[in-house]
Amino acid sequence: MFWRSKTRTAAVPDGDIAADGQPPDRVKLRLPWAIRIMIVLMIVAAFAAIWIVNILLTERLVETTRQRAELRQSLYAGAILSELQRNSVVPLLLSRDPTLIAALNARDFSTSSQRLISYVDEIGAASIRLLNMDGRTVAATDREQLGSIHATSPFFTEAIETTDTVFTIFPSASGAYEASFSRVVQDGPRQLGVLQVQVNLAQFESRWRGTIAAVAVTDASGTVILSTEPRWRGQQLEDAINATSVPSALERALVTTGAFGPDVNDGYFSGSALIQLETRVPFRGWRLVSFTTYESVRERVNGVLALIIMGFALLLALGFYLLNRRSTLRSMLFQRESVQLRRLNERLSREVAERKRVQEELKETEQSLAQSSKLAALGEMSAAVSHELNQPLAAMKTYLAGARLLLQRRRADEAMSSFQRIDDLIERMGAITRQLKSYARKGGDAFEPVDVREALSSALTLMEPQLRQDKIRLSQIIPETPVMVIADRLRLEQVIINLVRNALDAMKGVDDRELDILLTAGEDVVLAVRDTGHGLDQPEKLFEPFYTTKKPGEGIGLGLAISSGIVNDLGGRLTARNSARGGAVFEVRLPAINMALDAAE
Repeated sequence: MFWRSKTRTAAVPDGDIAADGQPPDRVKLRLPWAIRIMIVLMIVAAFAAIWIVNILLTERLVETTRQRAELRQSLYAGAILSELQRNSVVPLLLSRDPTLIAALNARDFSTSSQRLISYVDEIGAASIRLLNMDGRTVAATDREQLGSIHATSPFFTEAIETTDTVFTIFPSASGAYEASFSRVVQDGPRQLGVLQVQVNLAQFESRWRGTIAAVAVTDASGTVILSTEPRWRGQQLEDAINATSVPSALERALVTTGAFGPDVNDGYFSGSALIQLETRVPFRGWRLVSFTTYESVRERVNGVLALIIMGFALLLALGFYLLNRRSTLRSMLFQRESVQLRRLNERLSREVAERKRVQEELKETEQSLAQSSKLAALGEMSAAVSHELNQPLAAMKTYLAGARLLLQRRRADEAMSSFQRIDDLIERMGAITRQLKSYARKGGDAFEPVDVREALSSALTLMEPQLRQDKIRLSQIIPETPVMVIADRLRLEQVIINLVRNALDAMKGVDDRELDILLTAGEDVVLAVRDTGHGLDQPEKLFEPFYTTKKPGEGIGLGLAISSGIVNDLGGRLTARNSARGGAVFEVRLPAINMALDAAE
């Protein structure tokens, strides 16, 4: 960077020379040698860093790509073998099904297809069909296949010639290969028909197409039977690759991948930067071959190198900028920036404090709203609870009158029996009032292990009078062992009561009123509440605040919104859907905990 000297041409006559031998308007300051050496060293360091990073990062990413390709290869082969082994045992099991054997003997197949459909849902096979000895399909999961004849098909002819399970694979009309396991159905020594289970191999092609690799599976003869490239099926793998043209997955990799890295071989320069892996599938000589491209490695390496170059360029620019500014200007600038930063910090501190205050107020408002909803629910249940308390009071009055007469007649033992009944009624009334006081108490933020069964029992105890008054048939399926979650018990009970109240409101005007409650435990704890009401018109809007389907004055639409917020705070999810049998189903899904494991830890 050059600096012009502040000279006045009027003070120096034409032809005069400055002290350094140059005219005054041409006097310049050169950069010191130390700064020049630093710039040269920085440029050399930049080239060295780029070269070293290119070598190290390329080797690392290439190895990572290879390891991922090998892992993906193993997973693919394992998935294929698992699918084949899982379906291979199905014909043996179904061929011994007494229902199918009886249907073949009686030639009555009215329920056979439905039975096969129930099996295919559990097994996950592509389809299952039952053929008689004429080769005619008499039962099938795909009803369009009923009546079709396969007397000359390999799976049929090979199955009736042996008593073992037969595996066949053959190309279909669409070009895809169909694999199946078949076995003869016998009643003693007499052959009745053949049972065929088709394997869903097409699912693997669908999964593989989502990756950057080209994958193919060949049989013992080297013929491609599965591939991400449909045109390869039915060909020898080498012939299929030679015949492949752009824009197939393999050719895209060949075209877009260039040479890079220090250990590049001749294959890269010719445009074949690919990883070819071959794995043996331990089933009838099958092999799985995959081709993975290195193009993502080059992109990632180039990205890092670009960042390094940009970093050194910024350093050089910053160095020249600092040399071009005077120390006094830098000092003033730093002071000005310091003042601005202090003001900005103060402003941010005020904004953070204000936001914390607003969040605390919002949290208190939400808790107050949830408490109001809880008290509103208590108000709605008050009539039923009052009726529930009046019955024991009336019974107590009757027992007291009877006890008085018994005491007058000196029958103390019978009077004590009446007093015992009065004590039981008082205990029952105390349980109801204690439950009401507990539910009305405002919940806190202290989460602890809670047995969902106990929370459900407490909630149903509060709702019992209303359930009896509305003549609701209650059905519960609850595990016998504790179902533990981390939650606030009072807030969890509030969610359950809101769901039960909504179910009761939905069944108003319905003749058949039935409430089903199902509690299951696994990785997640699921509490399902199903009613027999009119169902849901817009399930996606149920959890929006102030959305309600009730008439004006019957609700403001906050119960489900509050319940959804509580479940979200507990780390779970509240969903709603229409039931296939009519009515609506609400599900509370919470993460389960293992109390035994926690205690051991």
